[in-house]
This record gives sequence, C-alpha cells and structure tokens, in this order.
Amino acid sequence: MHSQFYSSRLNICAHRCSIAFFSAILLSFAVRAENWPAWRGADGLGITRERNLPAQWSATQNVRWKIALPDRGNSSPIVWRNRVLVTQALEKEQRLKVMCFERSEGKLLWQSGVSSSGKDPTHKTNPYGASSPVTDGERVIAWFGSAGMYGYDLNGKELWHRDLGQQSHIWGYGSSPIIYRDLCILNFGPGPRSFLIALNKKTGETVWQVDVPPLLTKERTDGFAGKPDGEIGSWSTPLVLEVNGRDELIMSWPGQLRGLDPKTGKELWHCDGLNPLVYASPIYGEGVLVAMSGFMGSAIAVKTGGTGDVTASHRLWKRDRTKNRICSGVITGGHIYVMNMEGIAECLELNTGRTVWEERLPGRGPKADSWSSMVLAGDRIYLPNQSGDVTVLRASPKFEVIAVNSIGNEMCNASLAVSDGELFLRTDKHLWCISGQGAKASAQR
Repeated sequence: MHSQFYSSRLNICAHRCSIAFFSAILLSFAVRAENWPAWRGADGLGITRERNLPAQWSATQNVRWKIALPDRGNSSPIVWRNRVLVTQALEKEQRLKVMCFERSEGKLLWQSGVSSSGKDPTHKTNPYGASSPVTDGERVIAWFGSAGMYGYDLNGKELWHRDLGQQSHIWGYGSSPIIYRDLCILNFGPGPRSFLIALNKKTGETVWQVDVPPLLTKERTDGFAGKPDGEIGSWSTPLVLEVNGRDELIMSWPGQLRGLDPKTGKELWHCDGLNPLVYASPIYGEGVLVAMSGFMGSAIAVKTGGTGDVTASHRLWKRDRTKNRICSGVITGGHIYVMNMEGIAECLELNTGRTVWEERLPGRGPKADSWSSMVLAGDRIYLPNQSGDVTVLRASPKFEVIAVNSIGNEMCNASLAVSDGELFLRTDKHLWCISGQGAKASAQR
C-alpha cells in the first residue's frame, strides 16, 4: 500500500514537473518570438524582447532570402506569424498596394492595391506609399495619402476603404497608422489639411477627429526660420502608453507635445517647446517622454503623469538648434540614443539632455546618411543607413561599435522589423530576411 502511495505521489510529481518544464519552454518561446505588427513594433518604441538576433551578416552570409521589389519605397515591413507585409508604390503605373510575402521563403502570397493619380506633391526622395501598414492579426490597414485608407483581411480581400480627402505637402507624407483596441488612428498630414483621426478598424467609420492645433508662436530656432509656412508640419506617428493606469495617445505636433485620450481624442495635457517642423516620432522610457524637431530644431523631455499645461511643471529640459533628426531613437539605462540624418549617432543623458558622446558611424557604402529609426534588443542597437549598411552599437554611455553589416549598397530609408530571431530589411531593390540560421534555411528551400 505504501509503495502504491509513493508510486502515485511520484507520478503526480513527475506530471507536475513535466507541466512546469513545458510551461517554461512555452514561456521562453513567447519571450523569444514576437510579431512586429506596426512600424517600430507592437508598442511603437522600437524595442524588442528578443535576444537571439544575428549581429553579423553580409549580402551572402546569414541571409535566409531576398526578394526583388518592383519599385523603390521608404515604408518599413511588418510581420505577423508567417506573413511579412509592406506597402509599395508603382510610380509608372500610378498604383499603390500592399504586398504580402510568406516569411519562410519570401514567396509572394498576394498583392492588393488601388490606382493613384500620382499628382500629389512630394519630395523626389520620398516616393508615394511611404507610410508603413499595420495589422492586428485579422486585418491589415494601409494609408495611401490622397488615395485613401484601406483595410484588407490577411488574404488580401478588401474589407473597406475611406476617402479622407487630399493630402498635400511639398515633401509628401510618411506617418503610419496604429491600432488601439477597436480603433485605427492616423496622423493625417502634414499640409493645410492636418488632423488626427480614429477610425473603426472593422468598418473604417470615423469615431473621432481632432484638428491639428494652430501654431501659437512664429518663433523658430531651426534651419527654416524665415521660410514660408508651408515648410512646417508633423510626420510623426502617434504612440499609445499606459501611464498610472490611464491610456494616453502621445503626439508630436508643430510647437507642442500632446497627450490625448485615445478613446475620444480629448486632450489630457500639452507641453510647449517644439519647433514647427517635426520629423521624428516621440520616444518613451523610464517615465520620460522625449520629442524632437527636425533640421536644427528643438528637443524636449517631459515627465509623464501631468494634466493640462505641463510646460512649467513636467518639462525636464529643452535644447534648441539640435541636429537634423529624422530617426526616432530609443531610451534605456538612463540615456537617449538617437541618430542624426548626417550619419552621426548621439548618446544623451535622459534627465538633463547633456551629450555623453557624439560619433560618426562607420559604413561601407557611399551614403552614410540615415532616415531609419533604431531597434533596441537587449544592449544592442540596430541602425540602417542609406547604403543599406546596418551598424550594431552597444547601448552604453561608452561608444562601442559591435559590427557593421553591408549588403552591397542598396538605397534604404526604411526601419528594421524584428520577429523570431530574424531581421527584415527593406531597400529600394529588395526585401531581405536576415537570420542566424540563414545558411541552414537556404539549404532547406
């Protein structure tokens, strides 16, 4: 009887140990593998929990696949399970579309899009279709400027579309939509018609809309002082944070950083100090928001948790005539890391804005400038430049380059997507899948 009892107890213990063991495996996999459903990832911060990303590759080493794209483009890829999606303009055909690839081999699964007049103004370096798509795993939503907003299912069937009116700016558009609960939120602009709009993600119907607040001051400290008002606006992608149990929609607008209720669009707080030209999106970490203007503009840091005008109460610091920043940076370990358009990386103290180091990044291609935004994985920062080189930096107050990876000089203005140990890089010529298991995967195709 005792032997049966102990045998039973041993079986129970073994069963529990098995459950714990497999639970640990599943938890480990959940931490290791993640989707990348929007520009800069699920939380919009450009930070991944994955630690098994490749640090070194070339045009042939650690490349799982590369797929030729039909035209140039500045938008970034997104990833959901076995699908990789990217927006694409066909300039000669005057079409805009979403392309969906199977992630294991890069096979094109579907492409769905819309005709476009191609007459909207834009800069020659900013092709149409510059906004990245977003997905919740059931639908993918893309904004095509004046051609409208489109929702598709994950097999490419159109679910809805909305004509939001003309988008018009001399440099085009680039803000990407985000999904929050049942809403798809878009910064429509810049230009004379600039507003923040929330659509029902299932139907495309408007839930709320907020016009961009008027610029309260004409004072400019950036490189466009004295230029016409057309050279103002925000290309920023909104950010949603949970702060003290309250969800806040963060938006960088000309002149101000604002926090709104994402469910209604109602303002919660605002902080003055930005210049009228905003390229980068706000970044967040350790209870602090940082927003940066472009082209010798200003940068501000704001403590979260405020109400109303928090300029005097919550603004930690303000710096004028900073470098030209299109890149959205990252915050970790009490420091801000950001890349200037000219190819110079900076490390700043989070609480003071003081420069810790400022270094030009090495590159192998001819164009060291960068429009791409950073990805942080552990203590590594991944950052592409316009030659398609990706520099891997140590996130440290001491400057350290871990690796410089070249794919052979392909123009790149997109940001990386990260999923399940793989990096997805979009250039004007190809969509690349970079994997530490690249050689093995290629052999299995």
